[in-house]
Amino acid sequence: MGTYETVANTVIIDKKNRLISYDNSLELIGKGRSAFVFKIKSSNKALKIFFSHLKYIAKEEAEIYTIVQGNSYFPTIYESGSNYIVIDYIKGVTLFECLTKGIIITNTHMKEIDYALAIAAKGLNPSDIHLKNIFITSKGDIKIIDVARYRQKKECKQWHNLRKAYYQHYCKPYFIKKVPALFLNLVSFFYKKGLIPFYRL
Repeated sequence: MGTYETVANTVIIDKKNRLISYDNSLELIGKGRSAFVFKIKSSNKALKIFFSHLKYIAKEEAEIYTIVQGNSYFPTIYESGSNYIVIDYIKGVTLFECLTKGIIITNTHMKEIDYALAIAAKGLNPSDIHLKNIFITSKGDIKIIDVARYRQKKECKQWHNLRKAYYQHYCKPYFIKKVPALFLNLVSFFYKKGLIPFYRL
């Protein structure tokens, strides 16, 4: 494997944000609203390549990861370039996957997330917190990714609402702990439209 920049340059994404090709030292592990994410094989690092029209986010996210270094709830950043960042690869499951697989999210997990965000809030404004960017690692620790919006001025109520739903519904005996992904995505769609009473953005 060459340098991170060399490997990043092998990732070809077309104008419609479709992945065309990438080096065989990379393993595709995800696609988000702004980037593709790869595991760098034979390492514990992940490479995030931003779409060409959103590559400015690389600089913003790199700067924010640098600010939260020392907060063990966030991955370490190793390098960044014009359209990429290199961070820790996190082995674990997201809260979204916990719900779809029936893995219990404990009160301790919730308190840890609260603590992690409280630390980050000292100088930042943690935003865009959702089920797919909070991990429970294979060791049971909490890790939070996707920090690009942590310097926005607008108040973000997403974590407040997720926390509220956890204590009002998830913790109750009637709540089925294994939930279909389709249902969760539907709830997310209606939430973003502001159509769920008492859980407004």
